[in-house]
Amino acid sequence: MKIRIGCCGFPVSRKRYYSTFDVVEVQKTFYEPPHLKTVQRWRDSAPEGFEFTLKAWQLITHTPKSPTYRRLRTPVPAGREGNFGSFKPTDEVFEAWRRTREIATLLRTRVVVFQCPASFAPTDGNKKNMKRFFSTIERDGLILVWEPRGAWNEKEIKAVCSELELVHAVDPFKTRASFGKIRYWRLHGIGGYRYRYSREDLEELRGVVAAEESYFMFNNVYMFEDAAAFKALVCGK
Repeated sequence: MKIRIGCCGFPVSRKRYYSTFDVVEVQKTFYEPPHLKTVQRWRDSAPEGFEFTLKAWQLITHTPKSPTYRRLRTPVPAGREGNFGSFKPTDEVFEAWRRTREIATLLRTRVVVFQCPASFAPTDGNKKNMKRFFSTIERDGLILVWEPRGAWNEKEIKAVCSELELVHAVDPFKTRASFGKIRYWRLHGIGGYRYRYSREDLEELRGVVAAEESYFMFNNVYMFEDAAAFKALVCGK
């Protein structure tokens, strides 16, 4: 049984983080991929065996209507807004995947997360786009994780994950449904980002630990403290 516990992003200095955890989920790649020299510096400065998972660029999953595009440094070309997001089979989306994959290679990443907005509904068109995207891209042996939000039900999620060989990412305090060859939990805070997990919460979370390889990635205001407390509870250190 292999358990990885960490945070979504670096909430403290990298030196302090590296001394506490052995995995981080990179967030900057979602907003806009950093320069390759920066990425290589991250990899070179990390301890041996440290793991980087990362979020795929928002140009793949989110349309330009998303408020997250405010952090995009390169403006979307006028008149081409419809070519971005929702896994559309366009040159722009496939180029966004190429850029994401390039960074994954430098970081020696094995897990890439595709987080979708709640507006990405389980329509026939969206399912068709996903099928085309995931059957076309080069995977390079990567484990691809999908976090749907919104109106998707368990049956639909399981069908998509099974057909497209995806891992279902979910907050275990919202639902326990999870599909794929590993388990990838993303903890966003019970009721909101500012939530701090109690000892009782973490004891409950420990019950999610299964025989499969599992990632527990905290993504709340107190992510560093909560992840460290959970690691101590599960691993005894």
